[in-house]
Amino acid sequence: MAEVQNAIYRAGLRASPVDVALVRERYLDMRYRVACTVAEQEGRVVGFQSLKRAWPGNPYDVAEGWGIIGTHIHPAAGRSGIGRRLFATSLAAAKAAGLRHIDASIGIDNSPALAYYSAMGFTPYREGSDTIPHRFDVR
Repeated sequence: MAEVQNAIYRAGLRASPVDVALVRERYLDMRYRVACTVAEQEGRVVGFQSLKRAWPGNPYDVAEGWGIIGTHIHPAAGRSGIGRRLFATSLAAAKAAGLRHIDASIGIDNSPALAYYSAMGFTPYREGSDTIPHRFDVR
């Protein structure tokens, strides 16, 4: 998972590299985690999607009780349907957890992520400083 994010960083789509400890803290050990789904190809992690329940004081300024989603696909594996499959799993987890809305705060210069979330049905819903917050209404 760290290598996926570091490949995204090397492609210029992430602000900083990560290490295993940070990935574990952010995506695996989080007490607000709803789901974290990993995609593999030939035994290698090529992507993952994290879904958390918004917590008090979260850095995205998302209302408590909403979901917060993050999608991370290795640039070499992009546009292969991985993101769509990951979102199907996350959406099922969101429904099971009783989430009504999911936020994806996307960097204003991350055109692949903006296109992906739009294709999944997310729409912009408020102003952000260096992000464009998008929402998905869970039905």
